[in-house]
Amino acid sequence: MELTDKLEILADAAKYDASCASSGAPRRSSEGKDGIGATNGMGICHSYTPDGRCVSLLKILLTNFCVYDCQYCVNRRTSNVPRARFSVDEVVKLTVDFYLRNYIDGLFLSSGIIQSADYTMEQLVAIARQLREVHNFRGYIHLKTIPDADPALIAAAGKYADRLSVNIELPTEGSITRLAPEKSVHTIKLAMGSIRRKLDEKAQEPRAPRFAPAGQSTQMIVGADASDDQTILNTAETLYGSYKLKRVYYSAFSPIPQSPDSVPLAPPPMQREHRLYQADFLMRSYGFNAAELLPAAGNLALDIDPKLAWALAHREHFPMDLNMAEESMIARVPGIGLRNAKRLVELRRLRRIRYADLTRLRCSMKKIAPFIVTADYRPASDTTASEVLRRSMAEHSPRQLDLWAELQAA
Repeated sequence: MELTDKLEILADAAKYDASCASSGAPRRSSEGKDGIGATNGMGICHSYTPDGRCVSLLKILLTNFCVYDCQYCVNRRTSNVPRARFSVDEVVKLTVDFYLRNYIDGLFLSSGIIQSADYTMEQLVAIARQLREVHNFRGYIHLKTIPDADPALIAAAGKYADRLSVNIELPTEGSITRLAPEKSVHTIKLAMGSIRRKLDEKAQEPRAPRFAPAGQSTQMIVGADASDDQTILNTAETLYGSYKLKRVYYSAFSPIPQSPDSVPLAPPPMQREHRLYQADFLMRSYGFNAAELLPAAGNLALDIDPKLAWALAHREHFPMDLNMAEESMIARVPGIGLRNAKRLVELRRLRRIRYADLTRLRCSMKKIAPFIVTADYRPASDTTASEVLRRSMAEHSPRQLDLWAELQAA
């Protein structure tokens, strides 16, 4: 098979993995040095630098052959899809050639499992090793970790990669057992734990060997099983706390050709994936916990964002006096972000905050107005029912019509 044909198949097969974005990679440059490539520290894979440049990764699988039969995966053993496999040298050549043509800034490399977990992991490590040691490639490298692989191979991967990821895929052990019978939650968590220990060792001893400086991440598929958003967020919260993950990525399940009866025939709303990302950001950056965002079983609201949903459910905190409240609580006001919360606290050291100050900060005034008190403003009626406020603030985005709705219904 021609290299371009392999690239077409294996780049398309990699599109279902959402965990390729990165932040926290160390700054490296080949300027005035041997080698090629650089990292800018701004996050990679269809991200943008301050000067407007789009930076991206070559996102491919080493192979889409796989000995596993995960029911949600297009590359499962029993799936009837075109198959291809790169050699180690072919991936290295593609990466270097694409970089020299200014197509990419780095490599995101995953793979189906071929022969064994150790054999597959050896191939991934060999690619990263050649790029770093033979070609002096200084660009970003993200390697997918095979959970069942020998810990020594995972340690070797961390020596060359900026970020490692171990995809848990589903939020509960029962779902993994049912839909991915060859995988084990225990094995996945052991791999995450071994990466965390290596990261902790490096943090405690700066002179220790280099190891995955951009940390580790994982992915969960949304809608492939019956797990609700509360379960997904609780699992994410546990993973953040136990393994110090940089990010949990969420990928809406996409029905695949000739999918088995064990998975849904229709995808979940894309808005559900979006709300999970918003909730995840609130947990990582705003100090929310999963129980605050979803205290009962169920899914996040689709018509309002999780922060607004929390505010409407906790009216006892509102309207909040911005001249008196703590910075962490100001950041919980719908329409005020972390940066503006900090700016408001700095401003009130000089004078009292007024309504016009929020306008100048470009806060969302429609969203913010019912929840704040300033030196010259108080809501006309702070007893308006939460349900009334919700109806007035709900997002009414147009729905994408299905071209083949009647076929899907059939």
